[in-house]
Formats: sequence, C-alpha cells, structure tokens
Amino acid sequence: MDRSVLATVGQEPLGRIPVLDVEPVVDGGRRPTKSVVGEVFTVTATVFREGHDAVNATVVLTDPDGREHHVPMTCTNPGLSHWQAQVHADRAGVWTFRVEGWSDPYATWEHDGTIKVEAGVDVELMLEEGARVLERALDDGGHDDADRQVLEEAVDTLRRSALPTAERLHAGTSPQVEDVLARTPLRELVSASPGVTWLVERPLALTGAWYEIFPRSEGATRDPDTGLWTSGTFTTAQERLPAIADMGFDVVYLTPVHPIGRTNRKGRNNTLDAGEHDPGSPYAIGSAEGGHDALHPDLGDFADFDAFVERAQGLGLEVAMDIALQASPDHPWATEHPEFFQIRADGSIAYAENPPKKYQDIYPVFFDNTPDEVYAEIRRVIQVWIDHGIRIFRVDNPHTKPVNFWQWLIADVAQDHPDVIWLAEAFTKPMMMRTLAKVGFQQSYTYYAWRSTAAELAEYVTELATETAPYMRPSFWPTTHDILTPYMSNGGVTAHLVRSALAATLVPTYGIYAGFEHVEDVPRTGAEEHVDNEKYEYKDRRWGEPVGGRPDLTGWLTMLNRVRAEHPSLHWLRNVTFHHAEDENLLVFSKHGGGAGDGSEQDTVLVVANLDPYTVRASRLHLDLPALGLSWGDRFRAHDLVTGSTWTWDDAPYVELGPGYGHEPVHIVHVTTA
Repeated sequence: MDRSVLATVGQEPLGRIPVLDVEPVVDGGRRPTKSVVGEVFTVTATVFREGHDAVNATVVLTDPDGREHHVPMTCTNPGLSHWQAQVHADRAGVWTFRVEGWSDPYATWEHDGTIKVEAGVDVELMLEEGARVLERALDDGGHDDADRQVLEEAVDTLRRSALPTAERLHAGTSPQVEDVLARTPLRELVSASPGVTWLVERPLALTGAWYEIFPRSEGATRDPDTGLWTSGTFTTAQERLPAIADMGFDVVYLTPVHPIGRTNRKGRNNTLDAGEHDPGSPYAIGSAEGGHDALHPDLGDFADFDAFVERAQGLGLEVAMDIALQASPDHPWATEHPEFFQIRADGSIAYAENPPKKYQDIYPVFFDNTPDEVYAEIRRVIQVWIDHGIRIFRVDNPHTKPVNFWQWLIADVAQDHPDVIWLAEAFTKPMMMRTLAKVGFQQSYTYYAWRSTAAELAEYVTELATETAPYMRPSFWPTTHDILTPYMSNGGVTAHLVRSALAATLVPTYGIYAGFEHVEDVPRTGAEEHVDNEKYEYKDRRWGEPVGGRPDLTGWLTMLNRVRAEHPSLHWLRNVTFHHAEDENLLVFSKHGGGAGDGSEQDTVLVVANLDPYTVRASRLHLDLPALGLSWGDRFRAHDLVTGSTWTWDDAPYVELGPGYGHEPVHIVHVTTA
C-alpha cells in the first residue's frame, strides 16, 4: 500500500493558518444558513497556528452586491483556540460568510517587544522591529490621513534614541496605535475557510403573530326557524379584519377557500353521513365548480377575494393561504388527470389513509407517476394566488409529499418572488421537520402543544434556539382547528392565558385559532380536537357579545401583541435563557437583546409562568443576572407588563402566581436598572 496517498485522499488542504469548525453551517454547507434582516447570531471557528506568534481572525460577510464587510473576531478560549463574532445582515438576499485566520505581526511584536524591552533585552533591536512593523502597516494601505499620522509619529518616536526607552516603547503600544490597527489591521498569511451560503429573508419569516379563520364562518348566519345556515363570504369576513388588526396580529390565515366535493362528504364531527346542507370539510378540495385554482362560490368571486386581500393589507395585515395538496373525488384532476393519483390493483384511486384511519373524502396527490406534469400544475396553481396578492402559504401535511418536490417548488417560486413565506404544518418525526426547513420552508409548526412541563418546555425551546435555529424557525400554537390537547380542554381559562402567553414570548412567531378568545375547550369524545369542529360545520361566534359567562380573552391577546410590538427582545429566537424556580411547576425564562443588530438600547423581558392551571404556586426564583444584562449583586426594577405592578427584585425574588382571585398566572416583566 502506498501510504503517501493517505496524505491527500479524502482531505481538503489547510491554509497557512488553520481555520476549522466554522459554525453555523447546515449539512456541511450543502444547505444555506438562514437568518432574517437584522437578526444577530454568532459565528464561531477554531483558529490557531504553530509556535508562539500571534494569530487573529475575521468574519468576512459578502453581501448580495459582492461587497465585503469585515467583522473582527474575539478569542473566547485561548487554550482551545475558540473564536467568535456576532454578525447580522442589513438587507435580504443571498449572502455568504467565511472566516479568515491570519498572522498578526503587530500583536506578536507588542507582546514580545514589551517583555524584552522592559527586561532590558535586545532593546534597540526590538524598538526597530516595532518601527518596521508599523511601516509595513502603513504600506498595507487603507488608512485615512489621521490614522497615518498616528502611525508615522509612532515610527518616528520608536527610532528617536535620545528619548527614554519607556517613552519610545509606549509610542508603539499606545491606545491610539492599538485603535488604528484594530480597525485596519496588518494581516499576513491570510487563510480563508470555505464560504458558507447565507440566506437572509424578510423579518416576517421569523417574527409575526398569526390569526386563523374559516372564511365561511365569518358572517355566517343560521335561520332560527329552519335551522339552515347561510355561509359567510369574503365580503362579510372583511368585517372581522379590523378587530383582528386591532388585536395586533400581523397575519390573517385562511383555511382552504376552494370548492368542496360532494362525494363522501364528511358531516358534523367527522361523521360519514353528511346531511344535505352540511358544508363539508374545506380540505376535501374540488368539485364541478373547480379545484385548487378556484374559489368556493358561496364565498364570492375573485373580485371579492381581491377586495378582502386589499382590505387586510390596508389594515397592516398579510393574508396567508392554506395549501392542501389533496383532492376530493369530484376534483377536475380526478377525471382529467387520474395519473396525478395512485391507482390501486382494482383500478380505483387510493384514498388518503393513515391505517387504520381512512379519509374517504380525499385523494392524496401522487408524485411518482408523472412528476413533471404534477410539478408544473402545482406551480401554476401557486402562481394564481401569488397573482392575487398572496405572499404566505401555510402548507397542510407537507411531510406526506416528497421533500425534493418542496425543494424544487420553493426555489422555483423564490426566483421571481423571494418574499414568499412557507409555513410547514408537519407534526411528524424530527428528521422530516428539520429537512423540510433545510430545503426551504421558512417556518414550521412544532411539538409545543404537547410540551406541558417546565422541564419539557425548557429542553425543547433550548433545542429550537440553538441546534436548529440556523435553519428552522418555530411557530407556536396553543390550539388549532386540528389540535385541542388535554391540558387545554381541562385547564379552562387559566390554561388559555398561560399557553397563549408562553407561545407569544418563548418564540418570535405564534398563532391563535379563532374561538380561542371564547375559551372553546370542549373536546370531541375520543379525539384531541374541538367538538362540533369548524372543519365540518359553520360557526357563528357572535363576536363582541357575552359568551356563556366566560371571559372574553380579546383584551389578553391584545396585551400580548402590544408587549411583543414594544419589546424587541421578543422578536428574536436565539436570545432565550432559562432560569431556575424552586417549584418545578414554574417556568422562568428571559429574552435579552436589542433592536435588529443596530446597536440600539438593549431590551430585557423576564417571564414567570405557573404551568399548574388549578393551584396557586409560590416559589423563590434563582435568576442569572448577567443573562439579564446585569451584574451579580445588582437589584433591578421589575415592571409587570400584565398588571402594571412594579417591584424591586434581586437574583432571588419570591413570586406567587394564580389561578384565582387576586392572582395572575403569568408575570411578563420588563427589566430595567433599579
């Protein structure tokens, strides 16, 4: 065996200064690292060199126009040669970053020269070498006139043998010289890591408050004599938009608005015997009136839809549409393109199944018979809605479709519409959720609804804020039209207060399903979803009227969104720290950060939540004060944004949290110096 081959095969060559372990990198650089405009994150690397000469490192950011921006790195662990720097992008587009390691002749001389001159060793030689290093820095260019003057005067003084030695040495090591060479360093033997593709997207891809509606329910009415319903329309749904905007939401999300099939239509509560007037599930898409590119005639026409979108935009809301790639047996695709579906041995089209469950009202799209035709048709459908003003798509069950299809579709749309945002409704295995995010989905539903204890939430959010943050952005929903967990159905009003507050503050994007304000919490027997589910019938929630003696949580949601808007630390994902409470039922965390990486004043919010919806809990907290931007021993002003109360706290405050009269279950505290 020729062992010399081992020196090159399977190895990438190192630079003169080794630069290793650059992070964040996704799948070894095969997928882009992601952020949004202004989002601060940390680039790390291992940088070292042989011997004792000084080494330094820089992150080089290349913007979409090809301009380079140099960010100095700091060595945070000299023994492990660990370097880091915080970076952010000021605009959307495809960026790259790389880490450059380099020899630092000035730092080497400053260290060695100071030791030797002060010890009286090689004094004149070391001072002359210092002068020559500064001359090389001058020759390196990039200095303005003021900086050149600082360096030239230092060179002159280093060589003036009539002056005291200490004065000459100080001239070469003065703060002024150090400042010049920190801003425009003398870099030699520069060695670069491979470039990392960095996709920077608009802020709504990370941070936003969503509100979900079924358009057919907004304005729906029921005849008290006949019991028959009249569907809401886009026109009547418009009337709900001001209230949604007034609550402070950013996105109004529409469940499917397409024609609904008649064949095997589902009745109330998912029964198989739909009545003549049951509206059916909007996820059973397609009828004689059209398919995914059509509107349900009960809702109105495209002029009505466009007016809805325009009204929403005028109120500061973006409209998100549901994309469900499945078809009713009555969908035009079923007759015109049966190859879009899986054909069983008996010649029938396969229904959607999750054995033993069968979804008799829908056929799942099958991608492997004629992939080119299926891809092209779905891309055409997406363009229809883009042309009608839609820039956000919530995708139903994307994990049941090929990942490479999503990779192609999202990339193809982004060529002409890079502002489009895709949310993956993928409650599935972690690897599939992560891979969907890696190939293009900007946001993902999560396991939040099923994480109930403080330990579970802290572990999960830490994972989201660290391990997966470079590519996956979570969206937290306390309930959806598909999900009503036992915690929510058993915990009453308090559970709704707690889970909405946590969703709104733990991560930057959260969502509320209409009816949450009215504490709709009765489950269908044997299922973790609402009874009389809106998927199968109309709802008339009589907004603004009393709701059976229960409180209306509209004010609570408005407060949460106001707090989110006013506190920039809540706009970010990677800045969360969990603190300790002696009672394990209390979750304590903080968000600390400024405004979009622009150097503005730092903002700190501390949240304390009682996760027990039945019992008042009292506990001593143990806070990490440096994580709050404070020093150990500091006392601080704790202003509760929920109640308006203000206290002076230290690192171990005592708290008492509801439910019950005189208690709130959550503190959302703005931290400022006492």
